[in-house]
Order: sequence, then structure tokens, then C-alpha cells
Amino acid sequence: MHQIHIAVKESYGSPRMQAELHSQGWVCGRHRVARLMRRHGLIAKMTVRFRRLTKAGKRPKMAGNLLGQRFLVSEPNRVWAADVTYIPTGEGYLYLAVVLDLYSRQVIGWAMTSRLGTELVITALRQALQQRSVRSGLLHHSDGDGLYTSFAYQRMLSDHQMICSMNRTGNCYDNACVESFFASLKNELVAFERFYTREEAQLHIFAWIETFYNRIRRHSTLGYLSPVDYEKENS
Repeated sequence: MHQIHIAVKESYGSPRMQAELHSQGWVCGRHRVARLMRRHGLIAKMTVRFRRLTKAGKRPKMAGNLLGQRFLVSEPNRVWAADVTYIPTGEGYLYLAVVLDLYSRQVIGWAMTSRLGTELVITALRQALQQRSVRSGLLHHSDGDGLYTSFAYQRMLSDHQMICSMNRTGNCYDNACVESFFASLKNELVAFERFYTREEAQLHIFAWIETFYNRIRRHSTLGYLSPVDYEKENS
């Protein structure tokens, strides 16, 4: 358990710890795991509140909320969700845009830059399109700010025959899966690191997403499998 605690960057509570132990062949109940974790001081990192990223300016016409908080998706590449957040550094904010496949909650596209603009979200979507085969009718969900309602972004969705869905105004729960991803990133990495430069932050975030989150971190909604393992076992 000490080895697991270190390997997962102190991010697991007793349910994920139990799942990891089971995967390694150990038979143990959740209450015993919780008791032993308390005894040995193996405490998951505490949750820290972060402000939501607010984009200034007049909001253009938004698409309707077609997703309707139906986050359980039966197959990959049917529903993607996208959003943007910020990471504080000694040089100023670093902005991060991601695209998640809601089937496995895997980050399939991401981009980081020092400036908040349409090119940031376009780069993240372009990476997702390069990694995945897209069928006509894929539902793309995001919030309704100008980054996602811009002509260039909407043109990309149209060119790939995606259907656009957007949050209702002021309702963060409409994109809860991406919000949960950002909370995990900030509570398990950003809150416990001091990034002096944007480049340093980029390196840490890249490693967290590609090495830890997608391939190792166990998700309760996926039966305590990582996104990559969930897609392998259910493909």
C-alpha cells in the first residue's frame, strides 16, 4: 500500500486503493483497507476549491443542450466533451483545453498555450480527430462561450459532420465529466506544485494526462479501471 500510495502520487482513497490491491492479487475488504490506510497515515490529497474560468465578452448564439447530462455512453466516439481551464504559474496563466471521450473519460485531445483564444480549442479538437475515427453524428458537447461558438470551430464540427451541443447558461453540471477531470488535475497535481514557468507546468501536465490519468488512474465510474484499460476490456 505504501508503494501504491507513492506510485499514484497520493491520490487514492480506500476504494481505489482496494481496486489496485485486487488487481495485484491481494484479497482484502474496503473497511480493512481504510483502517490500514488510517493506521499508516496513507491519506489521499485533500480537495482544494478552484474558481471557474470565466471568459469575458458577449456570448454569441448557442446550440441547445442535446446531451442533457446523459453521461453514460455505450460505445466510443459517440459523445465528446470539451472545455478550457487555467493553471497559475510564475509567468502568468497557462490555459489548457481538453476533449474527452465520454465512453471511457479518456483525454483524446488537449492543447496548452499562454493566450486564451480560438486556436487553443481548435488545436485540442484537431488532436482528437487525428487520434480517433469519427462517424457522422458524433455529439460534441461544450459550454457556449465564444471559443466554441466561433466560426472556425463550428466549421470544424460541420466539416466532420459532428452535432453541436452546449451547456445551459450558468449550469456547470451540464459538462460534469470535464469539470471532474479538471478537479482531479488541480486537486491531485496543481494544488501541490509550484510552477515557476509555463514550460514547467506543461511538462508536468503532459505527464499527468498521458502517463497517469489515461493509463493508470482508476475511475469509479469505469469499474475502477483506467480509461485505456476500460476501452481495451470493452472493445
